[in-house]
Amino acid sequence: MRQPDVRNICFHGIGTPGRAIDDTDESHYWIERDTYLRVLDEIATWPATTVSFDDGNVSDIEIGLPALVERGLTATFFVLAGRLDTPGSLTTDDVAALHGAGMRVGSHGMDHVSWRSMAPAVRRRELVDAREVIAGVVGEVTEAALPRGQYDRTTLTWLRRLGYQAVHTSDRRPATPGAWLQPRFSVTCHDTPATLVQAALTPRPTFERATLELKGLVKRLR
Repeated sequence: MRQPDVRNICFHGIGTPGRAIDDTDESHYWIERDTYLRVLDEIATWPATTVSFDDGNVSDIEIGLPALVERGLTATFFVLAGRLDTPGSLTTDDVAALHGAGMRVGSHGMDHVSWRSMAPAVRRRELVDAREVIAGVVGEVTEAALPRGQYDRTTLTWLRRLGYQAVHTSDRRPATPGAWLQPRFSVTCHDTPATLVQAALTPRPTFERATLELKGLVKRLR
């Protein structure tokens, strides 16, 4: 019997940013603390659901972690190695504390740049050097999340070659349990518990599901 699909829910920033936002698109993914708590309460009732955080903002440990612990939940924190120990971002001690609290830690690269069409030097910095920095804090790093949700066939080939055991996208559709590529639903500033139920749990029309699958296929093959 086929296992039920997984809903992977991804948070970014919570509350007020403690650093300059690097582009207008990033501000779209900052949410209020109350929204985070209400969304967390909602998804805690869902079956087959995972939680993750991207970008390594200090709100991960100040707001994200305590609420997870209170609810007996765990999450994966995808850290930007190039922002460690800078204002508004996690410190190396914070990352160690997340790991010590039973949370998983993965790589989000070094500089929050697109992983499409990377030059060899950029690819090494993003996929190899960043992982080594994070591994120096928490030990082995086996998972990655794609910055800006962007990728292509070459990027996926290198991630497999480098031994990443799971890669997380922003393709906003259910995921197959145990699959190497894991789509996620990113929570935006416009989301509420109700909109996430609609997006993640409500069955989509056949045409819409096929369109999402096709978009993912195009990314994997281009």
